[in-house]
Amino acid sequence: MLYASGRFIAARAATTFPTPPKGRGPALRGKRRELHIPGHLESPSCDALAGQRTRPSAPLAGRVILKRGRMPPAIGGGLAGSELRPRKGRCGSQAARARGRDVVPEAATRSPKRPARSSPQLEAASRWATLAVVTFLAFATRFHQLDQPPHICWDETHFGKMGSYYINRTFFFDVHPPLGKMLIGLAGYLSGYDGTFLFQKPGDKYEHHSYMGMRGFCAFLGSWLIPFAYLIVLDLSKSFPAALLSAALLTFDTGCLTLSQYILLDPILMFFIMAAMLSMVKYNSCADRPFSAPWWFWLSLTGISLAGALGVKFVGLFIILQVGLNTISDLWHLFGDLSLSLVTVGKHLTARILCLIVLPLLLYVTIFAVHIMVLNKSGPGDGFFSSAFQARLSGNSLHNASIPEHLAYGSVITVKNLRMAIGYLHSHRHLYPEGIGARQQQVTTYLHKDYNNLWIIKKHNTNSDPIDPSVPVEFVRHGDIIRLEHKETSRNLHSHYHEAPLTRKHYQVTGYGINGTGDSNDFWRIEVVNRKLGNRIKVLRSRIRLIHLVTGCVLGSSGKILPKWGWEQLEVTCTPYLKETANSIWNVEDHINPKLPNISLDVLQPSFPEILLESHMVMIRGNNGLKPKDNEFTSKPWHWPINYQGLRFSGANDTDFRVYLLGNPVVWWLNLVSIALYLLLGSTLAIVMQRGVQLPAELEGLTQVLLRGGGQLLLGWMLHYFPFFLMGRILYFHHYFPAMLFSSMLTGILWDTLLRLCAWGLASSPLASSIHSVGILSLLLGTAYSFYLFHPLAYGMVGPLAQEPESPMSGLRWLESWDF
Repeated sequence: MLYASGRFIAARAATTFPTPPKGRGPALRGKRRELHIPGHLESPSCDALAGQRTRPSAPLAGRVILKRGRMPPAIGGGLAGSELRPRKGRCGSQAARARGRDVVPEAATRSPKRPARSSPQLEAASRWATLAVVTFLAFATRFHQLDQPPHICWDETHFGKMGSYYINRTFFFDVHPPLGKMLIGLAGYLSGYDGTFLFQKPGDKYEHHSYMGMRGFCAFLGSWLIPFAYLIVLDLSKSFPAALLSAALLTFDTGCLTLSQYILLDPILMFFIMAAMLSMVKYNSCADRPFSAPWWFWLSLTGISLAGALGVKFVGLFIILQVGLNTISDLWHLFGDLSLSLVTVGKHLTARILCLIVLPLLLYVTIFAVHIMVLNKSGPGDGFFSSAFQARLSGNSLHNASIPEHLAYGSVITVKNLRMAIGYLHSHRHLYPEGIGARQQQVTTYLHKDYNNLWIIKKHNTNSDPIDPSVPVEFVRHGDIIRLEHKETSRNLHSHYHEAPLTRKHYQVTGYGINGTGDSNDFWRIEVVNRKLGNRIKVLRSRIRLIHLVTGCVLGSSGKILPKWGWEQLEVTCTPYLKETANSIWNVEDHINPKLPNISLDVLQPSFPEILLESHMVMIRGNNGLKPKDNEFTSKPWHWPINYQGLRFSGANDTDFRVYLLGNPVVWWLNLVSIALYLLLGSTLAIVMQRGVQLPAELEGLTQVLLRGGGQLLLGWMLHYFPFFLMGRILYFHHYFPAMLFSSMLTGILWDTLLRLCAWGLASSPLASSIHSVGILSLLLGTAYSFYLFHPLAYGMVGPLAQEPESPMSGLRWLESWDF
């Protein structure tokens, strides 16, 4: 595989291959070709990795020449296994023998036109200065006009509101893990926001409410993506120009800029993804000194970053998979290193288990523990969770409540489906529309507490009032035939052979009758799962099924969302398939009967492991059930890499302040071309190397950078992109941006390598010394100029729409699908 890591170990015990100066080719039949391209770093030799200092004689000045076909050992050293792993007791002797056999006096071979090599101190200063400039540009572009527009934009209405819930300690439901919203809420709290803004809909003005703290926090994390990318590419390629180009592509991308400036989860997620990638690359580069302080630091930071990525969104699983594949490959090569004892290999395995599995899991569980502890008040998310879960929320009707323990006839009850995020059995006065089964009263499930969730449980063959004090209490038992009368409309729960609205081969469920009087299709047999005949039914704890007496079908919910005529509530059906599933199992939650004694519900409160498990089941189901709303801009995964269609963040006409999420087309299309070129070139080079073709040292070194460094980034792009083709949930353009980070870094490595190959191929031409510098500079200037053209998409536009000839953006609407 392109991304497979490996250890380069000298093939001959008598020969080592110290890193040659960049551009120094092999000595071939007495003739040599040399080319020096400034900016390409060299990795330490075997002696340096072993912590030894080799002092060559003055004429050699530390320079060595590789024989034809030998690989520069540490090119691409940021990858797992791409560095040298010195074997005990061998590295020094190999180097000594190499000095006697493979070193050619520089005085006899050096080209008189070769530029002088810069000092290590100058290179280090240049590296830090470049990083400082890159970081400054990142923060400057992300914090520029951060307060504009001063109203809610797109998903700020969700995540700003959820930050407010944390400040107010109000429980809510979201399909994503809680870390991102917790951090947004914390940032708002620390910056003076009091949690009172309603975040009702996009366009609502913030007015006097403090929102800059939350936007500033997201912009702060979004700004770090660029220096992270710079450091990752620098470590993978050892090339300043490649790192600088990758950083420029992200700095001048309007899409990354837009996502970083608003109260969203995306900059937080991408921060942890890039932090995990950087930490992984760094601990791989410490492979020559395992168990050292830097090695432990970067390994532990990788685990912390993985927990952060997964704690923000489940998309974090993709970077976990990448780190896992890298770790498996690394351990496999350690296992094959015969100089290491099995005890040492076991230590490596234990360290990775502790730092990359145990530590992230502990942190992830801690995130949920804090989430549950902070949100202890009843809120809009109660109905998504079980009755036992709700009993722990202050202000919920079940909190510190006492209700009758056993179900009796005449009780007013609510019936809740046991499948997560289905809700309560519900009805209302609206009828099914013409052509949808029988035109009778709708029956649905509803996720929120409501008076229309209340039902009265009655015997099937009597209309006497069981609440009458003269009528003795009669408990409902397993196997009884009952009627459920809707309290608000006095219609009975009813089913018949008409087809359900959405689910084929299921029967329709309706409300039927007048004042509780209907027909035999209102009769249901109540069964307690795994109980015998005659047992009483316990409120909250008994799991029941309702079997329709006439048709034999089972009451359940398909989980499908009804159209607008059904108020986008969930479909209730009667399924002829009798297999027990969570969709057809219910429990009685609220129970009102003045004739019965009450018991406390404190005993029902679940343990933390039960809360953790239930939370994940609800989130997964909610994620899979996300459907587009009317007039909502959605997209398909194949749209994303080609920048086919953006997403409107704010504004719709020429009087609005318009912000449009769209990638810089020059950056995105360059990335797309680069992926295609990489697949073609990488495949060709991989086949050439597999066939054993001997390449000149320069080509072989660049090949290792391309295959190993680029391979890791290609893997990251694939893992963060292709899984979306398998998802059934609603998808948006912003889902592609984690993959876009990897494609931009791959572009930096690819074009730096291609330009070096061109320079090497034209070594005899006067253009050779400048083709690389001119090429990189052209890419940087072209990217910066394209940002100048398209920056109004991110910073905001006012005036005529791009469709109008007088609009300053009219000439920039390169695709008809762009709607800005």
